[in-house]
Amino acid sequence: MEIAVDFDGTCVTHDYPRVGKDIGAVPVLKALVQKGHKLILWTMRSGIGLEAAVNWFKENDIPLYGIQINPGQQSWTSSPKAYAQLYIDDAALGCYLKEDKDLSDRAFVDWALVEVALKEKGLI
Repeated sequence: MEIAVDFDGTCVTHDYPRVGKDIGAVPVLKALVQKGHKLILWTMRSGIGLEAAVNWFKENDIPLYGIQINPGQQSWTSSPKAYAQLYIDDAALGCYLKEDKDLSDRAFVDWALVEVALKEKGLI
C-alpha cells in the first residue's frame, strides 16, 4: 500500500520552519515499511524546510518511496496531488489527535491510537 504522510503535526509537533518534537511516529512508520508499505512524504514544506523533513526520515532510518509525489502515478496521470491509498495527516477529518501543552501549543497526531487502528486493519 502507498501511504502519504504529512510532516508537521503528524510526524513531529508543529514548529515550522524548525523540525518539531518527537510524538511517537518513528516506530509506527518503521512498522509500516517493514510490512512492505511505501511511504510518501506529503507536506506543505518546500526548499530548506522540505530538506529538513527529508533529513528527519533519513536520520530515523525510514525510507521514503516518494517526496511530494508518487513516482508510480506519472504513467497514468499528470495530477500534482500525490496518489496514495491512505493519507495520515493531522488536518484530516477523523485522524486521531492529542494535546500536550508541554510538547506543543497545537494538537498533533496520536500515534498510539493510529497504531491501534493500523493493527485493526491488518496494516501492521
